[in-house]
Amino acid sequence: VQLQASGGGVVQAGESLRLSCVASGRTLRGVAVAWFRQVPGKEREFVAASSRSGAGTFYSEFVKGRFTFSRDNAKNTVYLQMNGLKPEDTAIYYCAADASIINSSIRNEIAYDYWGQGTLVTVSS
Repeated sequence: VQLQASGGGVVQAGESLRLSCVASGRTLRGVAVAWFRQVPGKEREFVAASSRSGAGTFYSEFVKGRFTFSRDNAKNTVYLQMNGLKPEDTAIYYCAADASIINSSIRNEIAYDYWGQGTLVTVSS
């Protein structure tokens, strides 16, 4: 699976962005997909994910209620709608995918075999 993330940019606090992650090489049906983010010099952290079936969606506490994960299997694309952005949301956002992950590991970055290149989100105050 090849993943291509896009949609990052520079916004003011309180504004919104929508990130996209397009997959090629195989369908995303039956594949768990996640968003992680990383600030340079810090560890990568889990943001949101959709289970392999698509029935379960998981969020980190710091984005719950502000970010929404969605997937469009017909377009082989997942999205992260980010509303109410804060300066602390500034990071490089990565999408990741794995076809064998179980829900108990869905927040664990080492469980994912496939990664996109990242897209930079900068939120100014």
